[in-house]
Parts: sequence; structure tokens; C-alpha cells
Amino acid sequence: MQIFKAPEDRCDYRYFILSNGLRVLLIHDPLAERSAASMAVECGHFADPPQREGMAHFLEHMLFLGTESYPHPGEYQAFIAQHGGNHNAWTGTEYSNYFFDISTELFDEALHRFSQFFICPLFNAELVERERHAIDSEYRLKISDDVRRSYQVHKETVNPAHPFSKFSVGNLETLHENAGESLREEVKAFFELHYSADRMTLVIQSDWSLAVQEQAAKRFFSAVIRRQLPSATPIAVPLYREQDLRLRIQIKPLQELRRLSVSFALPNVDSCYPLKPLTYISHLIGYEGKGSLFSYMKRQGWISALSAGGGVGGSNFRDFQINFSLTPKGLEHETSIIEHLFSFLRLLEEQGIDGWRYDEKATLLKTMYLIQESHRPLDNVSHLSMNLFHYQPEDVIRGDYLMTGLDADKIREMVRYMTPDNMRITLIAPEMETTQTAKWYDTPYQVSPIETAWLNIWRNAALPDPKRYKLPEPNPFLPDRFTTRAVTEPQTIPHRLIHRAGLRIWHLQDDSFATPKASLFIAVDSEHAVQSPYHIAMCRLMVELLLDHLNEFTYPAEIAGLNYNIYAHQGGFTIQLHGFSCRLYHLLELLLKNRTAGHYEPERFYSIRDQLLRSWRNQNKGRPIAHLFSQLTNLLQPNNPPVDTMIAYLENVTPSELPEFMRRLFQAVHLEVLAHGDIQEDEVRLIAGLLERQITPNSLPSRETRRRLVDIRNAGTLLYECHSPHNDSALLLYYQSPEKTPASIACYTLANHIMSSSFFHDLRTQQQLGYVVGTGNLPLNRHPGLVFYVQSPVMAPDGLLAAIELFIDAFHMQLMEMNEQTWQNNKQGLIHQLTEADANLRTRSQRLWSSIGNRDFSFRQRELVTTELEQLSRADFIRFIRSLRSSQADRVVLYSQGEAHQENTNEMEGVHIDYLAEFQQTSAQFQSI
Repeated sequence: MQIFKAPEDRCDYRYFILSNGLRVLLIHDPLAERSAASMAVECGHFADPPQREGMAHFLEHMLFLGTESYPHPGEYQAFIAQHGGNHNAWTGTEYSNYFFDISTELFDEALHRFSQFFICPLFNAELVERERHAIDSEYRLKISDDVRRSYQVHKETVNPAHPFSKFSVGNLETLHENAGESLREEVKAFFELHYSADRMTLVIQSDWSLAVQEQAAKRFFSAVIRRQLPSATPIAVPLYREQDLRLRIQIKPLQELRRLSVSFALPNVDSCYPLKPLTYISHLIGYEGKGSLFSYMKRQGWISALSAGGGVGGSNFRDFQINFSLTPKGLEHETSIIEHLFSFLRLLEEQGIDGWRYDEKATLLKTMYLIQESHRPLDNVSHLSMNLFHYQPEDVIRGDYLMTGLDADKIREMVRYMTPDNMRITLIAPEMETTQTAKWYDTPYQVSPIETAWLNIWRNAALPDPKRYKLPEPNPFLPDRFTTRAVTEPQTIPHRLIHRAGLRIWHLQDDSFATPKASLFIAVDSEHAVQSPYHIAMCRLMVELLLDHLNEFTYPAEIAGLNYNIYAHQGGFTIQLHGFSCRLYHLLELLLKNRTAGHYEPERFYSIRDQLLRSWRNQNKGRPIAHLFSQLTNLLQPNNPPVDTMIAYLENVTPSELPEFMRRLFQAVHLEVLAHGDIQEDEVRLIAGLLERQITPNSLPSRETRRRLVDIRNAGTLLYECHSPHNDSALLLYYQSPEKTPASIACYTLANHIMSSSFFHDLRTQQQLGYVVGTGNLPLNRHPGLVFYVQSPVMAPDGLLAAIELFIDAFHMQLMEMNEQTWQNNKQGLIHQLTEADANLRTRSQRLWSSIGNRDFSFRQRELVTTELEQLSRADFIRFIRSLRSSQADRVVLYSQGEAHQENTNEMEGVHIDYLAEFQQTSAQFQSI
């Protein structure tokens, strides 16, 4: 069978079916430096027995805990991690997916381990109870997540006979032990009932030849049992009964967010993938350029974002959802927003189904297909193993991009489902009145029928006034060049094309990925931008206002494959662009010419300011561990103040303050620029001229802004308590390197690499302290750093710190006992990660830009660190690990005491930081550019 692929796709493909019915796709990538595999299974939480909600998810966990061939519960994870690989899995509604990647030299061994999950899992009785608690920890982790809380309300308001209504995650209550059959026997029976080879798809990607891959697939996976199961029974009941439609559902969130969702009940549309009628409809409704429905509602001050086409889907249903992110003013105009939506749907049906519009969208997708950048093998195999369930095998690669021709009748058929009589409204806001509480997540909500008067207004929505909004115009940003220009003198690293006071431009023309795209980074440094917390807050507000203002101008470019972002950093802000090089200059020109000098309509100013304030306030209501990571950078980086500090400055800011702030910001700036990809020297010089005309015509040249970092040497243990409204406690332990040398980078990076798997297995799998457990390599301002973190529903912070310290002490002994082969394997696994070839142009651009930010102007840091790793002896590394032990280490401990542990009064030993500003002012600091 021929697998359709793009002409420039370097990979070869082969599809076949094993004798046991397992469908297999092989991918030969001659340039791959690591190999990957994914197994998708047609079994998700819809298959859970009614009395065992969460069983499919529990099974996913149990498969990682030992097989007959590899009985040790942490062996698979340790093997993958030791050799520089990655692994994960997920359980969805009707499918589950397992995947990993690893260096190709170890792929054969890894495939064998992976295959055993589906052949001979142990379901070790001793681990069942432990993994029940792991599932419960995962459930409790998301108990305050507003997305998960709203999802549960959705489940409770659909047809209760439909499997979508089931609780998917599971917890201790649903996975309890029965008096009769044990949970182990139940999960084993569930595996044997649903995990059958003919209901699985396998995708393998490697630089192995297709013949060698096929031999491996047959050798390892032919033993997966094809069970004598009846054909899968289609879901016979609808997701929504008649009484489940025309409902208005009000939900009260924990965070300060306001969202209006309008959803329409559709049938499954998988068979329409070559035509993509819903893609066409989503494109028109979700358009954000001039004259769009979005722009009109934004000008009214009603919404800040609009998305169309999302929603849950399954084998017998498809929810088509339009989401509006509301302002407080928009909350008062719910009925008007929906009326305008139906006016636009009428416009779409009567005037918007055009051949040229369809062809334009088809061209955009075809361009993405023909000139797509390579994906990580891990992501690619996971994605394609799912595609095999939804597309014909020959379309597994191109199915996402196919639009074979306009079928106006099919589009009209889909639009005619989008009526007031086939809709549901969900309104999420703190102001909502509620009468019910959702099970499992305690979400307050209320359900009521939509008022007949509203329905009648929406049924009779008129065509819109074209002065308000209309259908999109032709897109002027479609690329007109699809070939990469040859490089006459190939280089491997950027060179300084322009270097003068206030401006440094790096350039590398790179055709090695054969893609006509380029990346452009422009860092604008200004001392004024970071002069104080007030100035930092103003800089972030300026960026948000600028992004909001530019969106209408740049949206056509974005959907044509040109992406950009503007973000604040410790020295000012950065403009980042990526896309087709033939249009990159025009996008930058559009951005710069349409930026303002800070003059915004007061209503828009306050709307964006308040939106930013809400976002900052919501940060404190997120996961405790995420809050600790934010607080760590706030504590140690004075140019990155806490959101509470910035809120205090920003909530009283007025529009009159911004023009003066921007005038002074641009008085003296330094520009650092990287142009990389299919972009020639003369084009970069044109960009330099544009920057000097638009950004620095009246600016004085400036040096780069100093990035400050608190120096914790000789501080001992520093303790900083952070308050987080959550049931769980959390703790983060951070070690800082005083040096920025390749040798110190090597030690800290290797410590994270070697310790991560053992730490996870010890504190999460063995001790069951929580679902979020890990280590991390965390450099701050170029200083290497190592973190250990745990979020726990069962232990207070002092216990978490003690558990981490015990692990570090024990790990010291593990290193002492480690044999030379294991030591070398760990080092080589990390070296392979560090030296792996860039997957695509964007990845390389980001790496080069990071090198410039790290002052690695020779672009040799990876090479130097690799050399240090090769030379690092086990004895020297043991001395480094010994320095982390609590008795002698300088370290920072951040923690939050969960509501479940408020009665705990145990103190941790160390110096408490009571006032952040005072701590920063009295501490020594590293000064770096």
C-alpha cells in the first residue's frame, strides 16, 4: 500500500497488519538520532464498568509496574531515563496511548520492554493498593482545576446513559476493594477483555531500514494476543436527549474567569475528513482580522478572545463549540453576543460558501503539508498511531491537511445543525448564581431552560450590517515562494553581520532543513523598562496592549503560516517572528508601523489592564507547585517581581501614564537581533534599516540591561513560605551554582539526569507522597541550578523536606555502589541528549537564540559541556552530590502548607525570609548581562 507523503518528506513509510491483527506503520527517517514507538489502544474510560469508574486509567498505570520479563516496577522507567529517553501515556474517552523515545543504539532493548506491557503484564498484587493512591493523588491534583471542574458539570448534564457521563479519572472511592473479586483480578480481566491486538495500532520511527523495523515489529509484537472478542458495539444512545438541549448552564469557577460557550450537537464527522466542512466553518467564525465578528465584539468591549470548532467528540457524537472569553461588560450582553453569532451563521450559510474561500483554506493546509517542519519522533509516533484509527491507512500522513474540494451541500448540512433549537449555553463566571454541586469536584452550577423569548430572537436573527462585520477578504499573506534558496558559502553558526553601539545583529543563512522559512528574534533592552516594579509592570502592560492592538492587522499573516510573539523579559521585551521568509519582512513592517506611541482608547486600555490583573490574580489560585516555581524566580531575580507587587502598582494606572513611559523607554535602547534560516544578507540589512527607522530613530545607543540574581553563597538553608489556597502542601528545594562554567553546568545537568527517575520512583511510586514529584535542571541568569519538588495531599512541608533529604543521602550511597558500566551509560545518555541534532529549523533557531542570551558567542557551550561530562569522574561527581547534603549546603526551600495540614506546627531548620524586598536589598547579587 502506498502511503501518501509530501515530495520533500525525507522519510519512507510502510503499513502492514501482523498475523494477530495489529496494524503497524513503520517510518524510516535516515537522519533520526533517536527512535520512538507508540501503541494506541481502542479502549478508554467509556469502557469502564459502571461500578468501576477510572478502571481504564488505573490499567494504564498498572502496565508500567512490571511484566513477566521485567518484573521490577521501576525498571522500564529507569532504563529509558538512564539512556536519555522519554516516556508517557494517556487515557482518553475511547482510546489510550503509550509512547517512548530513546537513543537508537538501545531501541531494540527498549522495544522489547515496551512490547511486554501488552503481552504479559504482572498486575502485581502488592502494587495495586499503592497505585490506587497514585490515581487518587492525580485526581486530587486537579480538584481545584476549573477546566476539570467544568468538565464534570458537562458530564452531569448529558444523557446519563451515555458513557461520556462517567467519571474518568478514578479515585480511592471508585477503585475500592470489593468483598468478593479483588481489584487486581478486576483490572486483569479488564485488560483481557479490551486489550486485543486487532484493536491496537503501532507506529515505529527510526533510522533503521524498513526491513529491520518490520522484523522487530514481528519479533516483539506478534505475541500480543488477539482475543476472540465480538465486534465493538457502537454506542447506541445519543450524547444529548431532547431534554438536554436548549439548556443554559451556569458555573461558578474558583479563578476569576468569565467564559461563554455555545455548543451545537452534531453527529460524528470522521468520514468527512477529506472534505473538512467543520474546518471551513471554524475558519470563518473564528477569523480575527478586520471586519470580523471577533473585532466587532472586541470593539464593543464584550470579549477578549473567540475560538470556534473545539468541543468533545466521539464515535457517535461531535460537539461544535464556540467559546467567547468575556469581559465584565460582556457578561451583561450575553444575549446580544449570541444574537450576533446567529446573524453571522446566517451570513455564512447564505453568502459564505464560496469556492475561492474553500480553495484559500485548502491552499493554506496544503502549504502546511508540503512544507511542514519535522516533528520530534516521540510526538510524531503518538499522533500517527491515533490517525490510524481515524483515517484510511494511505492518508495517515496527509489526512490532517486534506481538503479535496468544496461540497457546499455538506457545509450547509453542518451549518443547519447550528440552530437555537440544537444548542446549549454554558456561562462560567464568579457572579453566577448556583443551585447544585457537581460530584467529585464540588463545582457549583445551575441548569435552566433557555428562555423562549431569547430563542425566538435568535431564531429570527437578521443578516448583519456589513459596517459591523462581514466575511473575510482574500488573504494577502499567502506565500508565493516555496523553494529554499541555496547557500553559496555554508556556515554552521551565526556571524555578527552588524555590530555598533546599541545594535548587534547575528545572521545565519541555513538551508539544511530545505524549508523556505526563517526565524527573527529582536530583543529590546532598556534600563527604563526594569527600573522598578512599577516600570516592570508597565512594560508588561505595554506588551499586552500592543499584542491586542496588532491582532486585527496581523491575523491574516498568522493563518498564512507567519507566527509572531512579543513578550517581556528581565531587560525589556522581545519580538519573535517565524514563518515563510518571503513574507517575514512585510510582517515585521506591519508590526512596527502599526504599533502606537502608547495612545489607546481609555475603554480598551482599562479592558486590557484589567485582563492582565485578572491573569495575575489567577496565578495565585493555580497549583501550589506552579506557584512555588514562580515565587522562586521572584525571590532570586529582582527584575522579576511577584505578581502581587505588580498588581499593587498596576491597578491604579491610567491611560495618561503610558505615553510618557514608552517615550522614556525608547530614549535609550540596545537591540540584539538574530536572523536565521532562508534569509539572505541583503534582506537582513533591510531589516536593520527598518528597525533603526521604526524603533531607534531618536534613541541613544545603550548597553544591555543588567540581569541581577541573588547570590545565596554562605546563606545556609533559606526558608520562604508561600500561601496557596489548596488542600495539598508543596515544597521546592533549590540549589544554585555560584559558577557559570561548563564544568558546573555538566555537574548540575548530570545530577538531574541521574536522579530524576530514582527520585520519582522513590517518593511517588514507593512512598506515595503525591502525583507531582520530580527533579529539574533550572538555570537562572546562566547559573546552573537543581530543584527537587513535591506536591502532596498526605504530608506537610517539613515531612516533604525530610523525605527529599533522605533521598539525597541515600543517593550518595547509590553512587558509591554504582558500577562503571551504569555510570558510563548515564553519562552517555545525557551526552546523547545534549548533542542530538536539531529536529527542525525552529528548534535550531531557538537553540541559537538561547546561546546568544547565554553570552555563548562562540556557540560552543554544548561541545564544552560534553567534554566536561566525558572527563567527569565518578569520584568528583560523588563529591558534588555530597555537597548537596543538608549539613553543608547553601539552598533555598520554598513551601506552602496545604489546608489539609494546617494543624501541623513542626518547624524546619533554617533562616526564614519574611520580607522579599528586604531580603533582595541586603543580599549579595550576581550582576550579569
